[in-house]
Amino acid sequence: MSVIASHVAGPDALQFIIYSRSYCHLCDDLRDALRAALGERPAQIEMVDVDADPALVELYDELVPVLMGRDAEGGWVRLCHYHLDGRALQAFLAAGRQEA
Repeated sequence: MSVIASHVAGPDALQFIIYSRSYCHLCDDLRDALRAALGERPAQIEMVDVDADPALVELYDELVPVLMGRDAEGGWVRLCHYHLDGRALQAFLAAGRQEA
């Protein structure tokens, strides 16, 4: 598991998890697209290797990479997989889910 801060991560920073694999170029592409889409918004992006946990393999094996965002209630919402879905991300942000 690794945490990559796009910008300074404070208490109001957006929080994302990308379920990934170490050899997955789509995972890197999704992370980079997310960073670009967020612009200057403070965010924490955590890359979690699904292969380190059999339960995660069970959930996400064929879907990797999977992007999750933390909503205003503190729960995790699956936003997309394989590639960044810009519309889903914008809807997530517009819905006020940018607060942890």
